[in-house]
Amino acid sequence: MSDNKETVIALLGQPNSGKSTLFNALTGMKQHVGNWPGKTVEKKEGSFVHNGKNYLVADLPGTYSLSANSDEEMITRDYIASGKADVICILADSSQLERSLYMLADYSGITVPCFLVLNMSDVALEQGKKVDAAKLEEKLGIPVVSFTATDVRSYDAFYKALERTTKQKTVLNTEDLEERYSTIEEYVTIKSVISDNIMPGYSKMWLAAKAVEGDAPVTARIRNASDESKRKIVDDAIKAVDKGVLTMGKCKFEWIDSLLSDTTSSRQSKASLGKFDRIITHHIWGKPVVVLIIILGLIGSFIPALPLMGVGMVIGNIPDPLNEMLLSVGCPAFIAAIICDVIMRSIAFIVQMLGFVFGVTLVFGLLEEIGVMARISYVFDNTMARFGLQGKSVMPFLISFGCTMGGAAGTRVIDNWGQKVLTIALAWAVPCGAAWAVIPMLSTLFFGAWMPVIIAVILLVMLLHMWITAKVFGRSLVKTEDRYGMIMELPPYHRPKWGALLRYVLGRTKDTFVRALKVVLIVALAFWLLSYTSSGDISASILYKVGRVIEPVTSFFGMKWQTFMAFIASSLGKEGALGVLSTIFTGSGTISVGSVVSGAAAENINELLVANIPKPEALALIFAMTFNMPCIVALAATYQETHSAKWTARIALYYTVVALVIAGIAYRIGLLIW
Repeated sequence: MSDNKETVIALLGQPNSGKSTLFNALTGMKQHVGNWPGKTVEKKEGSFVHNGKNYLVADLPGTYSLSANSDEEMITRDYIASGKADVICILADSSQLERSLYMLADYSGITVPCFLVLNMSDVALEQGKKVDAAKLEEKLGIPVVSFTATDVRSYDAFYKALERTTKQKTVLNTEDLEERYSTIEEYVTIKSVISDNIMPGYSKMWLAAKAVEGDAPVTARIRNASDESKRKIVDDAIKAVDKGVLTMGKCKFEWIDSLLSDTTSSRQSKASLGKFDRIITHHIWGKPVVVLIIILGLIGSFIPALPLMGVGMVIGNIPDPLNEMLLSVGCPAFIAAIICDVIMRSIAFIVQMLGFVFGVTLVFGLLEEIGVMARISYVFDNTMARFGLQGKSVMPFLISFGCTMGGAAGTRVIDNWGQKVLTIALAWAVPCGAAWAVIPMLSTLFFGAWMPVIIAVILLVMLLHMWITAKVFGRSLVKTEDRYGMIMELPPYHRPKWGALLRYVLGRTKDTFVRALKVVLIVALAFWLLSYTSSGDISASILYKVGRVIEPVTSFFGMKWQTFMAFIASSLGKEGALGVLSTIFTGSGTISVGSVVSGAAAENINELLVANIPKPEALALIFAMTFNMPCIVALAATYQETHSAKWTARIALYYTVVALVIAGIAYRIGLLIW
């Protein structure tokens, strides 16, 4: 039997310390992801059972310290002070202990029981570094574990440390660090007048150190809990401080050095990729090399994607014979059509799309595993800062040229929730591979040799669209004080853990399939019902009647009802516009997700389009389709990554409206030319 009382573990560590990997490994699919109340910062919680005991895991936002410089840091501090956590698991990167132990130093003085996990010990060993965990544990007074989050064999030691901490309530030994703090006169003065229990879980030592650093919320707490005479002592001491952050930081780094002086050893290791590192981070050649890497990654993604895409194609061949079989056994045509045209073709569509997403997630997950992705983010950090983003956003943008769903999935490496949502909103403006398969063909059909000009204008409009979208959504999603680039030390290159990588990729692919299927089935069924007629005559459908009624409105944007319905269908999938136009202009058939997936069209579709659509209207349709919502699978992926129905709907509505506005402008320009 399991213990009904949950033990709450909070994971604390700097970005790239492996918190997410540990969190996913512990909780599996038993996770809840959303946002902290009132904050655009992702909140992740999950649960697991070990030795009959229930555990709740809270993955605190990745921060470099516990100062009050960002929402992430304030959330982390408030969570610890709330008393919700029974145990704090502090993670550090074994390959960069001098830097990553700064979080441990900043935690010193907090009385919530904790233990230290030295993650990425395999990477440290590859670099010739070895840590004596037992000796470090003796110094710190808390359990210390050498650990590799991607290696299942490491978890026995983790669980033992967790159980020890829970049972013994181990608290970090701060005597040595406090001795160093005590050499600072202002620290001693402030500490002497601090009242008890100002912040639950935070000692006088921690509070005084933060006051010396100029931490405004902590200083306010101390002042509010003091009488007038003590308040004056605190104010005078703080005024006397010169460069408090540097002063206290020096003490912390000296303490870290003393911890590591006789607990770590290292030997020189060869930096085999040093030359490549110099090229990829070069101030001139870095960007072209990064773009080339991502292009090759996109191309390479098709290799692992092909099997799944092949399965999707096989499933796509089932509906026709299945429909005949169902009809032959007396199944009503309406029911058979729903099963075959809606359900089966929707599944085929999603599986084909997931193939590419699986490939992209695998290839770019591999690049992240070995350390290349951090270099890509570093190279584009200044460029992305112009949009209020960080360098990590460049990858979703470039991936979106292949698949917007893959681009949305790529934003999960972005720590700040607001920047993640803004990145997805901007990535929607990038025409995906499906658009590039249709738009050049339509441009050539209607405008011949002027096709390159149309494509060039589309790219210019894309950049303008992204800039305007950043202005529209940026203020709400990324506050001015959060518009910072990355503060990071480039991680060392290391060999990937294939097992952990594959588990992660398969888990994400499965989760995406489930979420996408729900959205696709609902939208595809609605569209199918609107266009369904028992006679097969499209003019008898609800879609036709609605289209004719709204044509005066759609004409304002340069599209008659036929092209407007193709525009609506392009939100399911860009390829489907041709199949929809074929169905409408031939006057027969039902618009199903099958026609959207395959773009199935009449043999004389070119003649039908040219005969029925004037050039200005064709130009409006091309731009409307290009900048419409990418597809419903991208919509599902956006919701999956943002965990916000409100923002997903807001982005979708925004793109629909903007696409119509752009179409209207294109139409009027077309009228001036033709």
